[in-house]
Amino acid sequence: MYTHEELSQLQAQSLKLQSWIRQQTFSPENIKRLRRFSSWEVSELILGINQSTFRGRLVADPDLPGGEVEPDGRQRWFTLDEINELRRRIKVNRKSLMPPRPEGKRAFRAAIANFKGGAGKSTVALHFAHAAALDGYRVLLVDFDPQATLSHSMGLTDVAEEYTVWGIMARDLIRETDRMNAAVVGAASGTALPQRSIPASIREMGLDALRPADFIKPTAWSTIDVVPSCANAAFVEFASAQYRHLNPEWSFFACVSRYLDSLPDDAYDLIIFDCPPAIGYQSMNAVFAADMLYIPSGPGYWEYDSTTSFIGQLAEALEDLSAGYQGNVPGCNMTLPKAFADIKFLMTRFETGNELHRAMYEAFQKVFGDHVTEHPVEMTRAVEQSGRFLASVYEIDYRDMTRETWRRARASFDRAYEEFRGNIVNAWDKI
Repeated sequence: MYTHEELSQLQAQSLKLQSWIRQQTFSPENIKRLRRFSSWEVSELILGINQSTFRGRLVADPDLPGGEVEPDGRQRWFTLDEINELRRRIKVNRKSLMPPRPEGKRAFRAAIANFKGGAGKSTVALHFAHAAALDGYRVLLVDFDPQATLSHSMGLTDVAEEYTVWGIMARDLIRETDRMNAAVVGAASGTALPQRSIPASIREMGLDALRPADFIKPTAWSTIDVVPSCANAAFVEFASAQYRHLNPEWSFFACVSRYLDSLPDDAYDLIIFDCPPAIGYQSMNAVFAADMLYIPSGPGYWEYDSTTSFIGQLAEALEDLSAGYQGNVPGCNMTLPKAFADIKFLMTRFETGNELHRAMYEAFQKVFGDHVTEHPVEMTRAVEQSGRFLASVYEIDYRDMTRETWRRARASFDRAYEEFRGNIVNAWDKI
């Protein structure tokens, strides 16, 4: 028989080896570093211009970043910051290389969500964020999943629960309760409104004094920040139920939306949510804050069945909350019932030569129609390796495997990302 004591022993054993495992995954200093990108990658795969044109521009303008030359002099390697400087300063046929972004709009928010564990939510969120950064966008990742796979993949392994989505929700509870208590007299009747009390155990954590920027952590990618998660944030579902009891009028599902609304509109271009495999307090916050819902699913029948259950239960939850909170939600730019600018289904782990996978993809199209993305994410050896080492295909150096294997994996994510970006650009004006 096994009790909590055995579980604690297993955790202690794991913690002893954590340092070694991080060294295998990141650097000897346990810090994740972003590699440089070759001139071939920068010109053809990132900026989308001919190599000879790119080399000509570097020669013609010595003030442009020149990258780092290999000892044999055959290849130049550029940092992400150098790539972005090149993107800002180079024009091809008088056209800017900057990615499309509507003027006067806040960052677009996309939630990657599904019931099914292993559907590829964190993998998709990670690759879309990295592809968007290489595309010139400034990205904020919000990790709602206590498993924290996305946070770990971005190099964040030592996170206190106060600085996760749970901290944002507890901070919102205090602030919203104080706002309600400040309205001590009803405008129409003059009757004193009931006062809601927040226990000292919550107030004394000092979360209400935290600034929005305190929850945001930098990463090895200079244009990607993260609101991270950690295993200790798993109790948010229990804590949130208690919080709702303390203040039943608290619009708990709008915490993250209120938080993101407090950020400057031009702080980021794209905000991506990685959701847990369940419908709960955290996932509902992600859904209500999102402009677009992206639902990844594997190519099996049970994954299709789970996806069907997910959208059904999500629809019921959205309907119930909308009925209880009609109209504008206090403190944020949200109007109920909740409406998404777009909803898309993305097939993951797809094998083009697998007859069953092709049949399931056609079934998805038959059921969900235009909501199914045209380009599924293919399963390749490079994709498997990226998951093993908590790194995206974009982070893996193509010299670590055959270039063809690497290019095939990258091409699959490139196609999926290009479609993702197109969906965002089309929907941006609707928010």
